[in-house]
Amino acid sequence: MTQKPYHHDPKGGFRNPEGSPNLRIRKRRLLRFIYRQMRNKELPDVPDGHVLDSAAVDAGILAGGNPSVTWLGHAAFIVRTGGKVILTDPYLTECAGPAMMGPKRYVPAALKAEELPKADVLLVSHNHYDHLDARALAAYPHKEHTQVIVPLGLASFFTRRGFRKVVEMDWWESWSEDGLTITTLPAVHSSGRGVHDQKRTLWASFGIRTAEENIWFSGDTANGEIFKEIGRHHAPFDLAIVGIGAYEPREIMKMVHATPEDAVEIARAIGAKRALGMHWGTVLLTPEDPFEAPHRFRQAAIDQGYGEENALILRIGETRSLNEPAGA
Repeated sequence: MTQKPYHHDPKGGFRNPEGSPNLRIRKRRLLRFIYRQMRNKELPDVPDGHVLDSAAVDAGILAGGNPSVTWLGHAAFIVRTGGKVILTDPYLTECAGPAMMGPKRYVPAALKAEELPKADVLLVSHNHYDHLDARALAAYPHKEHTQVIVPLGLASFFTRRGFRKVVEMDWWESWSEDGLTITTLPAVHSSGRGVHDQKRTLWASFGIRTAEENIWFSGDTANGEIFKEIGRHHAPFDLAIVGIGAYEPREIMKMVHATPEDAVEIARAIGAKRALGMHWGTVLLTPEDPFEAPHRFRQAAIDQGYGEENALILRIGETRSLNEPAGA
């Protein structure tokens, strides 16, 4: 009998890589935090220019060409590389929760679901509501044509909603077609859309490789030793798209979300030449100032010798050509 990998929990479901940070907090404290966040209706002041208007979004996508990345908000991106179009975690609707309950966006997505381009590949890192958006997926107009790649346990979510080409993969497995290789890689996080399905489906990050670029998309993750292993097997990466927000209080979030300082450490560990911060400035998930993350991210790049010019920040809707030199 073949022994299953460590992240396949012998009790059922999945668990984080061996040596990952553990969540040690009283259940009452966790429930109090969740209740407080759900009741929080105070939206932050959004800086001018944080969200581009539709004309600027369209112009940027056109000018950015291939290769480029376009930030739609939170963890949603259009990645163009090797002549392919890849969508990541398209949370685009108002509420990150069931039946319009849960955290609310305080800025709109750069594109509505029905405005999304026809993607060659759709990547979804895990099933939390701010990454797996059922309403956006229902409205996506290219279900028959787009190859969906998801971690273990999520294929049926897509086939039930009309997607024709769906592959689910375990960590370290790869899919290739026409010069594009997607590798499902570890992350330090969790999964679940309700009380009774916690950690029943897998969570992941993704490697996106073409002849021209090698890009890593973190999904949701905390820091951990596993990223050195990803670096040993898959470095160098031209770009790491990595979460930098939703990190307080640390006693709770340290197991599931990176700080901006962690994000730079992760980018360095996997051997990424540049890092692009995401998972901030979109939806009110946690109590820290939602606009402090970019400043800490750039400062961490300085402090860790990574180079401030290599810690990239976009406005929602902005497109960055990957041919632009660092610091441009």
